[in-house]
Amino acid sequence: AALLPRAARGLTEGLYCGRRVCYEVLGVSRQASKAEIARAYRQLARKYHPDRYRGEPGGGGGGPQAAHEKFLLIATAYETLKDEETRKDYDYMLDHPEEYYRHYYHYYSRRLAPKVDVRIVILVAVCAISVFQFFSWWSSYNEAINYLATVPKYRIQATEIARQQGLLNKTKEKGKNRRSKEEIREEEEEIIKDIIKNKIDIKGGYQKPKIYDILLFQILLAPFYLCKYIVWYCWWIYCFTIKGQEYGVEEKLYIIRRYMKMSQSQFDSLEDHQKETFLERQLWIRENYEVYKREQEEELKKKMAMDPRWKRYRRWMKNEGPGRLTFIDD
Repeated sequence: AALLPRAARGLTEGLYCGRRVCYEVLGVSRQASKAEIARAYRQLARKYHPDRYRGEPGGGGGGPQAAHEKFLLIATAYETLKDEETRKDYDYMLDHPEEYYRHYYHYYSRRLAPKVDVRIVILVAVCAISVFQFFSWWSSYNEAINYLATVPKYRIQATEIARQQGLLNKTKEKGKNRRSKEEIREEEEEIIKDIIKNKIDIKGGYQKPKIYDILLFQILLAPFYLCKYIVWYCWWIYCFTIKGQEYGVEEKLYIIRRYMKMSQSQFDSLEDHQKETFLERQLWIRENYEVYKREQEEELKKKMAMDPRWKRYRRWMKNEGPGRLTFIDD
């Protein structure tokens, strides 16, 4: 078969082998097997490879540049026919040349498709984010512990507990095992921090990180959490809407938190006396919460009115606020 076959009707430049039929470029029929296609490609590639091409007998063939173009056409034809899915799309184009838009879509969707499985990329990204998340939380937690170790209230309590347990006495050894003051100070500091970690329950953004809070575990446990929420919601409807039961303490605090639009960690970081105040004022009742909200807004306005920085800001806005133009006569 000739290497540069006739142009086929309905074929388009820029798709596959352009105006040439890929089967004819390789000199095989449409019924050729993958082995026959590969064998034809190897023979033509050896013949027209730019590094091995010596020209046609009698001076024909068009020279090295033409051989290079033929080699690229051969490679394109092989890339088209060696893949089953691409070959199926190409055969459909030969049989239905009038469906231009479909051919363009399938051709470029395969060419531009990522070489790596998207699921692997997503998994690696989620794992990387989870690792960064976990170590970032540990860093925040350690910062909180280091800060609490400098607060006299917690440091004195932790030191007293360490003395009662005999932990500080062990650091002051004599004889051959005697250590420098710096080493003793560092060990005492670690003992105090350990006691603070065990005795103080830090909540909110600086709480001790848990492995199941990272993104990877949240995604894996999402079906479980969804089922758990559905069961809880059905239980809520049955107990408090259908049967009309009284709210318990946990249910009241949940309603208050929803009214305040706070996350669970934010609400947990509040002091216990604040939560007791919420319950005493019955803020789970919408009308009581609206009254409480207005009181808080009024109190905030009074604090801002008495704040000297806020007074300076209002004075500046009145005299030299944005958008005001002044002219100075020389």
